Amino acid sequence: MEQQQRKQQQISEEDENVEEVQHGPYPIEQLQACGISAVDIKKLKDSGHCTVEAVAYSPKKELVQIKGLSDAKVDKIIEAASKLVPMGFTSASQLHAQRLEIIQISSGSRELDKLLEGGVETGSITEIYGEFRTGKTQLCHTLCVTCQLPLDQGGGEGKALFIDAEGTFRPQRLLQIAERFGLNGADVLENVAYARAYNTDHQSRLLLEAASMMAETRFALMIVDSATSLYRTDFLGRGELSARQMHLAKFLRSLQKMADEFGVAVVVTNQVVAQVDGSAMFAGPQVKPIGGNIIAHASTTRLSLRKGRGEERVCKVISSPCLAEAEARFQIAPEGVIDCKD
Repeated sequence: MEQQQRKQQQISEEDENVEEVQHGPYPIEQLQACGISAVDIKKLKDSGHCTVEAVAYSPKKELVQIKGLSDAKVDKIIEAASKLVPMGFTSASQLHAQRLEIIQISSGSRELDKLLEGGVETGSITEIYGEFRTGKTQLCHTLCVTCQLPLDQGGGEGKALFIDAEGTFRPQRLLQIAERFGLNGADVLENVAYARAYNTDHQSRLLLEAASMMAETRFALMIVDSATSLYRTDFLGRGELSARQMHLAKFLRSLQKMADEFGVAVVVTNQVVAQVDGSAMFAGPQVKPIGGNIIAHASTTRLSLRKGRGEERVCKVISSPCLAEAEARFQIAPEGVIDCKD
């Protein structure tokens, strides 16, 4: 009788272990069980492919460029990866059940969360654009703290990763916001990984480092503030426009890949440009986000911020696959993004 109970316990423990493995991305080392050599796995890891998903989602052309991997080896690696990662068709009901489990990260304002139907969605790219002083960076700082909250409080129970291209990240803001949510300030700062990006190539290289960090610990949020500021200075004039857009598209594709792979919420901020045409004479200066159609198509949810009265800001949903085009008002306070005080 005891032996049977022990066996059942072992089976249930094994089942639990299997379930644990299936949650989140598969580590790249799992390819060894499929007959891929440790040397080849190291080559994949050094090139920034830290999970089986990263390999499965990459085109063959990209993998062939890795030094020391022949065409035949790449075919074998892709075949092994596609056995572990489901990449075929699935029913809409199954997908619906999966989407119901998607975590939403609170923005700190109930009104704004209502507009976003729960908060910033994980597993996709949310783009926030607006003029200077509209609250883009302040919203990012608040999200860095709320993503560490428990799930029942609108958090993501994970760390945050912040790529700063403008030099506007301030840790003391995180301490002020942490106080509001009753979190330990030192722990909050410890759970935010920060990197300053100095040029567009460096910005892209930081994503490789980010992927290896995400493969080791649980991250809930990744912020790039701003994704486009360095592109405005590194690529000048119309002659370099095509090269700029191609580089930007590649960067945004890498972000989407990380959102798919690790299930993190990717938030990018974007700058704006004044629209100087006939309409500006009558309707006042109009602004539009830079990056053109490339960034418009890459982001899943697009939010526009503008200044209201005093500390009040207005957020509008510009494009989203499931959110209605509506507006919400919020306020910027020392404790981060909050609801408007009437």
